[in-house]
Amino acid sequence: MRKLIVFLIVLAVVLGVVDRVAVGGAESEIAKQVAAQYKLSTVPTVSISGIPFLTQAAGGRYEEIGVEIGDLTRGGVRLSDVRATLYGVNAPLLDLLQNPAEARITADRVSGSFVVPLSVIEQRAPKGVKLSGDGGDTLKISGRITVRGVTVPVQADMKVETVKNGVRLSPVKVVVAGGIPVPPEATKSLSYTIPVDNLPLGLKVTAVKTVPEGLQITGEASDVPLRA
Repeated sequence: MRKLIVFLIVLAVVLGVVDRVAVGGAESEIAKQVAAQYKLSTVPTVSISGIPFLTQAAGGRYEEIGVEIGDLTRGGVRLSDVRATLYGVNAPLLDLLQNPAEARITADRVSGSFVVPLSVIEQRAPKGVKLSGDGGDTLKISGRITVRGVTVPVQADMKVETVKNGVRLSPVKVVVAGGIPVPPEATKSLSYTIPVDNLPLGLKVTAVKTVPEGLQITGEASDVPLRA
């Protein structure tokens, strides 16, 4: 009986080691595939959730995989802290063993997020104004603008909302020094859009909120290919 117990303990340790070695190899391969498929300049960090890994591999389906991409630039807009979670990743083990070059690897659903830094938002703001944020519902803008030929100090709260392929900043409260009435053209001149498109993993923008670092944007995608 004692020998059997020792054998089972050793077997459990060996299987645990094999499981962790296998998951490391799978994470590395998925990272390479994602980098190639979406033309990333650096290979992301991938972490496969769920134990044991070998059980998931045998079934050809991984319920949750985390991907940390870091910083990247899309359409001239710098994005930071880009990360995503893949749900329901289908990678049939038999296909991978028999014909890995043609195996179809997909994720049922992807949820991701990233930050557009304040410095990037400010670069695209109207000339003469600066932005600040404290993590509330709006960004604040201040500076000097020209109203009907007169340059005056201005402050405004900027509403942030999603639009097609980007986020839109629009003033909801404008205060101009000297009590000068704010004409529609002045308010319109403070509105602008930051393009957010061609995101990795097929992400489409679904929501945006302000954070101290800038704008945190979330996105979703479905039936996402992971192999180049």
